[in-house]
Amino acid sequence: MQKQPQNSPQSLARVRPGRRNLITDIDGLTVGHAVDEKARTGVSVIVPAQPATAACSVPGGGPGTRETDALQPANLVEAVDAVTLAGGSVFGLDAASGVTAALAAEGRGFQTGAPMPSPIIPAAILFDVTNGGDKQWGMTPPYRQLGIDAYGAADTDFAMGNAGAGYGAMAGAMKGGLGSASAHLPDGCMVGALIAANPVGSVVDGSGRFWAQPLAAQSADGLEFGHPHLATQSAEASGQHPLSGTKLGGLAAAANTSIGVVATDADLTKAEAQRVAIMAQDGLARAVRPIHTPFDGDAIFVLATGARALSETPAQRPIDLAILGAMAADCVARSVARAVWLAEDLQSAKAYRSIFG
Repeated sequence: MQKQPQNSPQSLARVRPGRRNLITDIDGLTVGHAVDEKARTGVSVIVPAQPATAACSVPGGGPGTRETDALQPANLVEAVDAVTLAGGSVFGLDAASGVTAALAAEGRGFQTGAPMPSPIIPAAILFDVTNGGDKQWGMTPPYRQLGIDAYGAADTDFAMGNAGAGYGAMAGAMKGGLGSASAHLPDGCMVGALIAANPVGSVVDGSGRFWAQPLAAQSADGLEFGHPHLATQSAEASGQHPLSGTKLGGLAAAANTSIGVVATDADLTKAEAQRVAIMAQDGLARAVRPIHTPFDGDAIFVLATGARALSETPAQRPIDLAILGAMAADCVARSVARAVWLAEDLQSAKAYRSIFG
């Protein structure tokens, strides 16, 4: 049967969340977390069952990343074995070393002719090292072991809020966290996102309405985030100063960054995956105000498993790609809001529901 173009009259249906409303609605994808409660930090690992085509977009002004050059379309590596997200600033990059060792021990990775394969594990970190946790780890930061533990915990169901890489995060002036969301069209590709939200900017206006509120999905349990009475933009949001509710009014302007992964079952090329990554960054712009500041290291990776074909028609394929990118941006925005909505108080860091009820 010929594939129906995603923008045909028969397929212009409402976009809906997947069964779990998680990035793991993409078949073959698992997510694992590990946290160090004493240090108030953590790691998340996103693992495809088979190597996945990958790309990235890193528009933040203060990024901390690994293997992003390898993902450029002109370079050799076509697929990756996992993506690691971590707290800990530069120390957190060591989490990917733990994941690399764990995958190599299983025989997974890029074959080079050496006795051990070389797993390709892109990574990004956020800054949570001034959140009051015990960071006196000396010569043995916990992140390599946290990476190994997170990989070992990978599953299709996983925690959100104070979890994984978002455990010690702050979103503007309130507790940040980790969130995920998914979306699909009938007979269309599935898209999902997972974001550790730790931006300098605010995710809500002065009344507590999420900037991403218009995108909130409905379920049998109501809105996936936010209070129903805040579902429309408040008058208070009009003319609000760009720095209202952000970290820039305090002492933590450098303690930031939102990082994450978008995944899809589409058969994207590296170049197409990079375009989705660029479009997905608009989800951060819809959810956080301001975003991509000099203090943020925002990075989004894209994983494409290739299980479902986009149109091969030259005129239709870029349209399908545009639809995919738009859905990815929406999933990113919803994931940011869910991260904050589901977060809980952590010591002196007050969560959304403690502030707005």
